[in-house]
Amino acid sequence: MKTIAVVPMKLNNQRLPQKNTKSFTNGKPLCHYILSTLLTVKGIEAVYAYCSNPCIQEYLPKGVKYLQRPESLDQDTTKMNEVLQRFLTDVPADIYIMSHATAPFISKKAIEQGLRAVVSGDHDSSFAAKKLQDFLWKDGMPFNYELDDIPRTQDLPAYYEETSGFYIYKSDVMKKHNRRIGEAPFIVEVSEIEAIDIDEEEDFMIADAIYNHILRGGTLKIDRPMQHSTPFEIDVYSVDSIGGAAA
Repeated sequence: MKTIAVVPMKLNNQRLPQKNTKSFTNGKPLCHYILSTLLTVKGIEAVYAYCSNPCIQEYLPKGVKYLQRPESLDQDTTKMNEVLQRFLTDVPADIYIMSHATAPFISKKAIEQGLRAVVSGDHDSSFAAKKLQDFLWKDGMPFNYELDDIPRTQDLPAYYEETSGFYIYKSDVMKKHNRRIGEAPFIVEVSEIEAIDIDEEEDFMIADAIYNHILRGGTLKIDRPMQHSTPFEIDVYSVDSIGGAAA
């Protein structure tokens, strides 16, 4: 099956201007990291940077293809699924791997595990998520525990929050449902570092510190917990549920 990876980007970000090309201290432009990782993933036929501004090409690692997207998709009101629908039309494939430049620490291992789950035919999609197992509140009340019966943290029910690390989906998921998560997703649980997502200046400062003081020396191996394959056994906080703004 033809598998294509895409990293949608724009250069007119509002919350952190030029974030996709902003370099870590002692490092490379942000987009370099996820694109370089995708180039090493087994099974990917091509990796695309999907951006309206051709200037992005000077920041791309060798081997990444550039495809210009319409400037109309750069609006603050544009939803990510609109971008992905257009890319599906521009570049036909059987399976798509979509990631973000703002998720620089996602691992090759995590992406390959998600891809294998979809290629196997047992799942129509997969995505990266981090485990939430803490004391949560909603609408002024405890959400997952009782005030008069406080459990140990490890005994709390587990929830899972989507990260921007990656979404892998069969073309029919987007064509038929206009979604990047299908009816039978495989959830790849990732570490806190892999789950880093850079939207604000503070996020970038934290990621820059992680890059320089933990990762740059190559002393930390990112290990990930077990994966989950059924959407009915866990709860997921979805980026899609709040609109999934376009990159």
